[in-house]
Amino acid sequence: MSDATPEPVVDDQTDGAAGEAPDEAPGDAVGEPAAAAPLGVARERTGHPAVDARLARLAEVDALPADGHPEVYEDVHRGLRDELTSLDAHPAPRPHDNRS
Repeated sequence: MSDATPEPVVDDQTDGAAGEAPDEAPGDAVGEPAAAAPLGVARERTGHPAVDARLARLAEVDALPADGHPEVYEDVHRGLRDELTSLDAHPAPRPHDNRS
C-alpha cells in the first residue's frame, strides 16, 4: 500500500473565467433557466395499454421547464399506483361461484 496523498480533483468543465459559475454554460445569462430539451430516454411498450398510456405521458416533460416536471411525474406515479392496486382488487363473486 502506498501512503501517497491523493491529488485534488480538478474541474475541467470551467475555463477559469472570473464570475462564471461552474455549472453555467458560457453565454448563459445569470439566473436564466436552460431551455427545455428532450432527455432522449426511450420508452418501451409494456403490453398493458393502461400502463403504456400512463408512461406515454412522461414525454410531456420534454417540453416543460423543470418546475413543471413534478406535476407530470406525480400524476404518472398516481396512475401507475392505481393500475397496480386494481390488480389486487377481487372481482365480485358471480351468482354460481359459491358452490359447495
